Amino acid sequence: MIELHTLPHILAAINLATVIVLLASYRFIKHGDREFHRRGMKTAAVLGALFLAIYLTYHFGAGLAKFGGHGIIRPIYFTLLIVHILMALLVALMVPVTLVRALAGRFSDHRKIAHWALPVWLFVSVSGVVVYVMAIHLYPYPGA
Repeated sequence: MIELHTLPHILAAINLATVIVLLASYRFIKHGDREFHRRGMKTAAVLGALFLAIYLTYHFGAGLAKFGGHGIIRPIYFTLLIVHILMALLVALMVPVTLVRALAGRFSDHRKIAHWALPVWLFVSVSGVVVYVMAIHLYPYPGA
């Protein structure tokens, strides 16, 4: 069984994989490859759902993560974390709408929201990795 303390590492790996899949899928659609774009975006959606399930499991079991940094890095970290969380909530709303529009064949409507959803989703995934590196590797809480 996977131990609770390993879940942040898994979450970071999922975030990194999501970034790669999103960028590849964007490249596919820009080059007219709708089939690979569709497959990539479905993969990204599955990664997103998996991330959410593991994230909730982790935080229900471990509580809120603690940050060990001091000085100027502390407000920098918490500002990034707050923006990351708010944008993640936005992604949780935008991605299902974007996906449903695409699956329904409403591509004009899909593009309107995908134009905004992609950069927000990329920001959330990248900032998630940055928050992970800062909290777990660079400035771990000494009591952890």
